[in-house]
Order: sequence, then C-alpha cells, then structure tokens
Amino acid sequence: MLTGVRPIKLFRKIVGESGEAEAERRFLNEYFVSRGRFELARLTEQNERRILSLSRPESFSLYVGIPFCPSRCSYCSFVMSSVERAKKLIEPYTDLLCKEIKATAKIANGLGLRLESVYFGGGTPTTLSAEQLRRVLGSVNESFDMSTCREFTVEAGRPDTIDEEKLYALKENKADRISINPQTLSDSVLSAIGRKHTSEQFFKAFETARRCGFGNINTDLIAGLPTDTVEGFKHSLHTVTDELGAECVTVHTLCMKRAANLTTEGKTFNKDEALAARAMQDYARKKPYYLYRQTRMVGNLENVGWAKRGFESLYNVYVMDETHTILACGSGGVTKLKNPETDYLTRIFNFKYPYEYIDRFDELLNRKAQISRFYGTNAVDYSID
Repeated sequence: MLTGVRPIKLFRKIVGESGEAEAERRFLNEYFVSRGRFELARLTEQNERRILSLSRPESFSLYVGIPFCPSRCSYCSFVMSSVERAKKLIEPYTDLLCKEIKATAKIANGLGLRLESVYFGGGTPTTLSAEQLRRVLGSVNESFDMSTCREFTVEAGRPDTIDEEKLYALKENKADRISINPQTLSDSVLSAIGRKHTSEQFFKAFETARRCGFGNINTDLIAGLPTDTVEGFKHSLHTVTDELGAECVTVHTLCMKRAANLTTEGKTFNKDEALAARAMQDYARKKPYYLYRQTRMVGNLENVGWAKRGFESLYNVYVMDETHTILACGSGGVTKLKNPETDYLTRIFNFKYPYEYIDRFDELLNRKAQISRFYGTNAVDYSID
C-alpha cells in the first residue's frame, strides 16, 4: 500500500503529530504493514535522527550526474548512454558540466547557502578518465565553499571502470566515500544480468581502493536477481561485510522497470522467486539507516541501506527524507528546492539525455534563475567568463 511513498518520512510525520503508538496502529491496521516491516521502519527512523539533526534551514546538498556506463545492465532503466555509443559526447559533456557546476555555485554562494554533502551519481562517474574526473571534482572544490561539507561521495560503481589513477584523482579532490557495486559475487549471475565484469575484478577494485586510502566504501547488492539463490545472496553479503569489511551495504530489491531489458524481453517472477527475494532481504537485517520503495519491486519489498555506526551516507538520508534543498547538475539531474519554514517543494528539471544537455545548455543555465527567485532574492548573474 505504501508503494511510491517514503515510508520513513510518513512514519516520522505521524510520530511528530500523534506519537509512536498511533504510528504503529496506522502502519499495522490501516496500511497493512507487517510487524517485521513496521519494526524495520521504526528502527530506520531512529537511526536517521542524528543525521537529520545536522541539517540547518540554509543547508543544501549537491548532486552531480554522469550519465555514462560501460554497458546497460538488463535490469537498468536509468537514462544513461553506453561508452561505445556515446564516446564522442563525453568530452563536451565534461566541459559543460564544469560550467554548470560553477554557475550553480555562484548562485548558492550568493544566497548564503550551506553545503552539507556532495554526491556524484550516474550512470557510472568512473567511466570518465582520471583527467576528466579531476576537472569535474576540481570544479566543485574550486567553486563551492567546502568548509561545511561533511561528506563527498562518488559512485565508482562498476568495478571494470576503476583503476588506481582514477581513485587517486578522487582522493586528491576530497572524495571521502565511494561505492563499488558488484550487485552479486556470482559470476554466472553477473553474466545473466549483463554485467561485463567478474567478481575477481570487484575484489581487485576494492583492494585498490583500500590501498589508495578509502576508509568508507559502500557496496550495492541486489536481492532477487535472475538465477541467484538465497545461499548465493548470503555468500555475497557475508563476503562484503565479514571478509572485506565494507562500511556500508545497500541491499536493493530487483525492480522490474518497464524500460529495462528484462521487462521488454518478457521476464516475469513467480511466487517462489518473490519469496526467495524476501528471504534475502530478511537475512540482510543489521543496522538500517535509510529505506525507500519503488513500484514494480519483486516481492513488493524495499531498498535498505545498512551501515556501521558513523559511516551512514548523509546524502542518502537527506534526499529520501527531503530534508533540505538538493541542487543538481548534469543531464537527468532534478533540483529540489525546499522551503525550510513550510516544507514546500518545487523542482527544476535538467534535460534527460546527454545530447540534449549539450545542444540546449544555454537554456538549461537560464533555468537556474529559478533558484534565486525561490529564495526570494533578485536573480543572480550566473554567467561564466
């Protein structure tokens, strides 16, 4: 029933208005949430409180999108371009992204906004070269007031895009948290979902990241992947937590998006497969710090982030709670402006596709004036010399 709803935000709202007992009653009796899922929501909300308390009325976070990947996974529906098809777009996209970052920073600095966290997502940001990563991350560091920034995350994502030079480029530019995402450590399952890397490449990338000095690494796993088993999922989870000591693990549930290859090719999931996905999610429970749901998730489950204390992703909590403004740069980015007094939200959409982003960049920059108008000031001159 709560599909499409942020359950933790709803839980917090009810608790604030009527107390935890009323939240429990409504979740169990009106929304028909199981006792186990209610306890998951309750614990997640408790663990989020410290992170939410860090945000101020003038706070914001920055999202930077890199819409390129080595290839498209069979379950993926994100707007992205494979490197083979879009190689000629990467360099002009990088140049313009640096300009958009500088323009956005000029507005944020002029408004006196306080940067809390930075998140580079995609696609796969590490499809860029080391030199391109230095330019883009350098633009963030040079343009924004980084003295208040508590967290700088880069989704290194696909292990086959990671090497020592790129990792040092991230480290040199203040990235202190990265994601290296195997999704599964079964090579046969990786092949079945169209991932072009092996589990061995993941181990090598993880070890290289440790050697380069990264002490906060997230890994993503997916429950319910085609051909995976409960035992296979348990093996993947134990390996990344017990053997590698990953500080964060995000356990996604396979989501059958309409545009994903799995869906268009006619893949469906039966009851046994849904129950297996549920067993995988249930097994993963340790310390949840954020949770969200999407439509078309196998077994009607959820995505849950787990972390060692002190290593939770601030950005993940802020974006799912809609705590404060998110300023977004890059194609597919959505700026979410939040009024801290009324909780009113409005959105500014960037163009979805890289070629649109490049061809209509001036129009995209003009939309940035909406940020200043939202905060009740005169439009800032965001032109770039």
